[in-house]
Amino acid sequence: MSDLAPASTSTTVSLAPVASVSDFAIRLPDGPALLPETTAQIHAGQVTALMGASGSGKTTLLRALIGHLPQGATVTGNLDVLGRTPHQLPAEELRTLRRTTVAYVGQDPGSALNPRMTARRLVAELTTDPAEEKVLELLAECRLPVDTGIAARRPTALSGGQQRRVALARALARTPKILLLDEPTAGLDSAVRDGIAHLLRHLAISRNLAVVIATHDLRLVEACADHTIRLTPNTPPVLRTRAGEPISRATSADSPPVGDGIAAQKIDASFRNGRRQHPALSGVALIAAPGSATAIIGPSGSGKTTLLRVVAGLHPAHTGHLTLDGHRLAPRVQRRTREQQRRIQLVPQNPLAALNPRHTVGQQLTRPLRLHADLPKNDRAERVTELLAQVDLPADYAERYPGELSGGQRQRVSIARALAAGPDILLCDEVTSALDADTAAGIMDLLTRLRTEHQMTLVVVSHEHHLVARYTDTVHLLEDGRITENGPTALVLDRFSGKNPVDDDHQQLS
Repeated sequence: MSDLAPASTSTTVSLAPVASVSDFAIRLPDGPALLPETTAQIHAGQVTALMGASGSGKTTLLRALIGHLPQGATVTGNLDVLGRTPHQLPAEELRTLRRTTVAYVGQDPGSALNPRMTARRLVAELTTDPAEEKVLELLAECRLPVDTGIAARRPTALSGGQQRRVALARALARTPKILLLDEPTAGLDSAVRDGIAHLLRHLAISRNLAVVIATHDLRLVEACADHTIRLTPNTPPVLRTRAGEPISRATSADSPPVGDGIAAQKIDASFRNGRRQHPALSGVALIAAPGSATAIIGPSGSGKTTLLRVVAGLHPAHTGHLTLDGHRLAPRVQRRTREQQRRIQLVPQNPLAALNPRHTVGQQLTRPLRLHADLPKNDRAERVTELLAQVDLPADYAERYPGELSGGQRQRVSIARALAAGPDILLCDEVTSALDADTAAGIMDLLTRLRTEHQMTLVVVSHEHHLVARYTDTVHLLEDGRITENGPTALVLDRFSGKNPVDDDHQQLS
């Protein structure tokens, strides 16, 4: 059941809600409830937050408000959006509703941005006034630094956080009555998170806009939400050890590292935007010894994801040297040996974009087993079940499709797929940014156990400094494409928090 609780802030509430659900639930036939029975009202001029553990139905409810239900799902109860039931509308009316009235920005907004269009064009194609001045105003309103020429960049030349804000500007360009945002602060640094909170309050009041956010970010909720709807899953996921106890932080002290690990030296990287090159990294060096846990932190847009992609061989537009155990590593993953490809695996920030929506979870876990595991065909199904168990997902999830999973569940599938190759080095890009606090800690506990058991090296990009402090040994601080600090975690975090008084400690939920 949901729990509707008013926040301490107060705004003028219209008499009639713009959207409401009454005893509304969604489930798959002969399967679990994707959305528990929920009753709530959404008003113009207010920010409503959807909170709950991963898998509790937050994204499912957002999608229901735009008439997007999982294939084969059954619905009970009532759903009303401006006097209409979206999933019962004819196709043309539903398209009109989505284009003019209800705007939705998902967890992976970057995948919806045309990679051939600039940020300016992406916003201009949807706005009623495509004049450059108006477009730049929208981008600036979404906290994008328009004075840096960012409007002329294409999505591939933007960080994940910048892509998210371009998608928000596109949504606002439609002048909607209802704005739906799924994890709007995932992958953003503290300063930008606070800016987004203030922006959402401003949008709700100045535009009389109903803003609905699905989030795990307690600070965001406290800063901007008028009401909170708490959803509770049937079985909240908690990752545990094989002995059944939560895992505490491990170190590699008992098993000293061997070999040279992964190293990047003098890395310069850039993005091409039309005929122009935009620098992303300059003279960056990164070393991660076997069995170590290294974090890369820094403001949004500083080049953290680019550095991981360089190491993974997915961003070959760079100069410098990559080595694995002292041996030269080709810049392109296609030119690396099969063994090198197996040993280095990347878990991306946005699993929805990385998972094939037409393949089941089982099919997606089987593929790396075919490529990298010396495993008889008849044993692969059992191994898929083991991989799902490692990330605390039931065996029957092998038959599900990515669209039938929550954001947290998709993230765990993405981790399981990387683990299927039996990697020595796991590159994790904001793998906990869209997860609730318990699930995030569980994911990090899992990765720490795997690191300890298999001497696996972790390289983690994160804005969540309390997790960095608990689970990593060393930190590299990346600012404006350069490493400005590196060393023991506690020391670097202390220096960084001194530079940035607003840190991420608020993410430590009890």
